[in-house]
Amino acid sequence: MIEKQLFGLIGKNISYSFSKKYFTDKFKKLHLQNKIYEIFDLNDISEVEDFFLNPEIKGLNVTIPFKEKVIPFLDELSDEAKEIGAVNCIAIKNGTKTGHNTDAFGFEKTLLLHLKDFHKNALILGNGGAAKAVKYILKKHNIPFKTVARNTDLNFENLTADEVVNSNLIIQCTPVGTFPNESDCLKFPFNSLTEKHLVIDLIYNPTYTQFLKNAAEFNAKTLNGYYMLEQQAEKAWEIWNSK
Repeated sequence: MIEKQLFGLIGKNISYSFSKKYFTDKFKKLHLQNKIYEIFDLNDISEVEDFFLNPEIKGLNVTIPFKEKVIPFLDELSDEAKEIGAVNCIAIKNGTKTGHNTDAFGFEKTLLLHLKDFHKNALILGNGGAAKAVKYILKKHNIPFKTVARNTDLNFENLTADEVVNSNLIIQCTPVGTFPNESDCLKFPFNSLTEKHLVIDLIYNPTYTQFLKNAAEFNAKTLNGYYMLEQQAEKAWEIWNSK
C-alpha cells in the first residue's frame, strides 16, 4: 500500500488561499493519488506542534502571520531562511523539520522580469516576513531601499512626495487590501507616481488591489503577487521532493 503523504498551508484566516487548489491540481496532473494538500487555519502558532506529531505530514507552507513565529518550532533553517529571518516553507524528513524561504526565490523571479536600468531606489511598504524576503533580494541586486511601516521612522504618516519621486520601485508587502477587505488601501502619495515607477503588490487575491488601481491612475507599471506565488510554490515542491 502506498504511504499517504500530507502537505498543507498554515496561517490565520486563510480560507481564501490559492495553495490548496494549486497543489491539488498539481497532484492530479502528476497522478499522485497518495498526496493530499490541506489548509490549516491556526489561532496560535503553538498549534503547529500537533502537526509535527503527524508522521503523514511531509511539507508545509507558512503564511501570515506565522512566517517569523514558526522559527522556534523548527530544528534547522536553510542558509537563506536564516539570513532572511522568515520561513514560508517547511520540509520534514526523517523527523527533522527544516525551514526554508521560497518567497525570496519567487520575488526575485518577478522582479528580474520587469526591472529596468532606471529602477535604482526602492520603497518597501511593510516590515513583516514577506518584506524581509524582499529586502534580501534587493540587497543581492544592490538596489538601495527604505522601509515604510507603522513602527519605523519612515511611516505612512510622514512619507513625502519627494521620497516617492526618488524611489521608482515600490513594493507593497502588507496584507492591506487582501480579500475580503478589497476596498482597504494604505495611505500613500499616489500622485507622485509616474510611468517610470514599477509598483509591485505582493497580494494576489484580489488580482487587482485598490493600491494597484490607485497606482495605475498615475501611469505606474503595476504587478500583483500571482507570478511570485506560483514560483515560490514550485520551489517549495522542489524542496519537498529533494533527497
